[in-house]
Amino acid sequence: MAVKLLGISGSLRADSSNTKLMREALRLFGEAETAEANLRLPLYDGDLEEAEGIPPEVQTLADQIAAADALVISGPEYNKGISGVLKNALDWVSRTDVFPWNGKPVAIMSAASGRAGGERTQMMLRACLVAFRPRLLQGPEVMLAQGREQFDEAGRLTNERTEKTLTALMAALQEEVRRQGL
Repeated sequence: MAVKLLGISGSLRADSSNTKLMREALRLFGEAETAEANLRLPLYDGDLEEAEGIPPEVQTLADQIAAADALVISGPEYNKGISGVLKNALDWVSRTDVFPWNGKPVAIMSAASGRAGGERTQMMLRACLVAFRPRLLQGPEVMLAQGREQFDEAGRLTNERTEKTLTALMAALQEEVRRQGL
């Protein structure tokens, strides 16, 4: 049975370097059944939740996370932190009846326009995920600086060093999945 791998990009831009990086990670992981999460969700609002319940698109995301054997998250750095889109998704999923992150292997990465490649977003994302108790991989760290310049027209990485590091991160994620006996 194929490993189920879910990719989450913290950017909604059509030409997002984080979506490209996430897709490269899914490709480099190897044989797996892959899916991409949709983070086009309403802003979290307790009144909305009380009046209407969990929005269907939020429940779909929570169910995708629950069904995945492992996850890949790529997030941009906006104003020295994670994107509002990604934080909103985490907040909404935390309100569902499932606890989908618990024990899941998660690899995080980032692409940013700045020279640090999203280092702060990774630190903040790790802090945000702690409450959900996933098995966060500690490395190797993939922080892609000048992200918009690092992909060819087909969306493939042109930076060999980053591709080598991303391949090593996906190998570490594969090992975590194997430890689960999947």
